[in-house]
Amino acid sequence: MTAPHLLPALDLERTSVVANNTMNRERGLTGVNSYARELGLDPVAHLTARSATPSWLDLCSGEGRALREAGSRLPAAVLTGVDLVGPSGPAPAPTGLELLTASVAHWSPSRTYDLITCVHGLHYVGDQLGLLARAASWLTADGLLIAHLDPASLRGADGAPAGRAALAALRAAGFRYSARHHRLALHGPRTVRLPFRYLGADPAAGPNYTGQPAVASYYEPVPVAAAVAPQ
Repeated sequence: MTAPHLLPALDLERTSVVANNTMNRERGLTGVNSYARELGLDPVAHLTARSATPSWLDLCSGEGRALREAGSRLPAAVLTGVDLVGPSGPAPAPTGLELLTASVAHWSPSRTYDLITCVHGLHYVGDQLGLLARAASWLTADGLLIAHLDPASLRGADGAPAGRAALAALRAAGFRYSARHHRLALHGPRTVRLPFRYLGADPAAGPNYTGQPAVASYYEPVPVAAAVAPQ
């Protein structure tokens, strides 16, 4: 197998597959098409049970509809959404809500969060493993990270499947993966180093398990064992 022409981050983000103006546009907090259904938990109930002043970071947040709905129920919460395209227009935002238009590949927060989510957003990120490793350090002591991951989108330098090796490294770093739901979860902050070097991404990989066009991320192994250091 041979790898296709791979794009670096800036070129990748200019493609129509990645600059996705339909991602999480209509998905609300609860109900049929909701964060609660996709994540397997009600974000507001989860946050309320853990803190009087909770914080939630949603990566690839789209219009931020779920965060807006959460803000009306959690007036003391800090709610942050980050999306490459961002909201389509100005709209009233609850106190404590910030919607940022930025690349999750480069953005980093100035604080930690009780809940970090990425609902089907990794499908459009070039360095998926790199974002997961960075986000692991953004959690509070009792924080939870949940993201959808498609192992089939992870490839080796020659184009061969790398999902099994990547999942093994993620599990060694403390992540749990549900193959049935394509959900990756991590409890508590830590420094994660994964034994892979990112090479670039292919936006022409075709549809993934969602039926939508997605990105394939290419990596090569590096001689460094995955390291985990609880913070």
